[in-house]
Amino acid sequence: MTHIEFFSSPIGLGHVTRDIAIVDYFPNISTSFVTGDGAAKILKNLNYKVEDLYTPPQFSIENGFLRHSAKWLWKYYQYYKDCKKISTRIIESKNPNIIVSDEDFASLSVAQDKKIPTVLITDILETRFTKGLTSFIEKKMNKSMQKIIKKCDVVILPEDGSDDGNIKRVGPIVRQIKYSREELREKFSFNKKTIVVAIGGTDAGLFLIEKILEILPNLKEFEIVLVAGPSIKKNFKDLRNLGFVNNLHELIYAADVLVSLAGKSTIDEANEYGTPAIFIPIRGHFEQEDNAKEEGFVFEDIYRLEKLILEKLEEKRNPVKKNGALRAANIIKNLVN
Repeated sequence: MTHIEFFSSPIGLGHVTRDIAIVDYFPNISTSFVTGDGAAKILKNLNYKVEDLYTPPQFSIENGFLRHSAKWLWKYYQYYKDCKKISTRIIESKNPNIIVSDEDFASLSVAQDKKIPTVLITDILETRFTKGLTSFIEKKMNKSMQKIIKKCDVVILPEDGSDDGNIKRVGPIVRQIKYSREELREKFSFNKKTIVVAIGGTDAGLFLIEKILEILPNLKEFEIVLVAGPSIKKNFKDLRNLGFVNNLHELIYAADVLVSLAGKSTIDEANEYGTPAIFIPIRGHFEQEDNAKEEGFVFEDIYRLEKLILEKLEEKRNPVKKNGALRAANIIKNLVN
């Protein structure tokens, strides 16, 4: 039987959730995952085959600002070298037919050396974390990344647009919703206008929770539901905290408004399901700032969050179906055949 090994970046949860969306279209293909942290926990909870082996460096966030980006980049380089050793061992032992990497470039490098077909799923084609003298390290890493990208059989971008060489733009890749919105609201006991606050797989969004707590007295007529993720263990008085969940997409669909960091996959899910949303990026995180700008938001919007929430509560739902997951799955299956 054909076997596809997914190497999913554990930096955030969005990589693995969109990979799950694709794998759901592989009923007759053997698949398994290599990742780490909260991403591995999601896969285990949903009974996917997964090896929890990656330990990524954590961002340093102070009051919503990304700090010490050059130091983080150096740690990331060390992490990359560790991932290369791990992916070498996995690929040599499993001998998969195809490697699918969701922003895990170490596994792509190993697979390409071994002449195994490679698929990259990514939001970005270069990084821009550093400036000034320290940026030369990042520029060198970007050049290496570009070489790997060019060698991939297929590069899948979850965005709209035309194809270009081995780059295939399939539109947003999101998980399927299997229940009606009414069924989900009943399941989650959403009895009032509900605002879901989601901060992803790390503690980087703590500043967003703190802002919600500050404006909470003015939002008493609404239900505020926090999805704090796997990294924050703190209890928050007066907030219903669901902690770590496997089904954020269902909560997004059931919500009346979503307040979130500006991760690509969360944005795509809100847009696909038609949930009015506010996306506050981490200041200095180029990818989140770009994502938020595309949706009409900037970091400074956190200072008028209450006003934005009230406006979004009046906004009509506008679901936009793209079927990006199915398109991505078909591209990968065609490579198998």
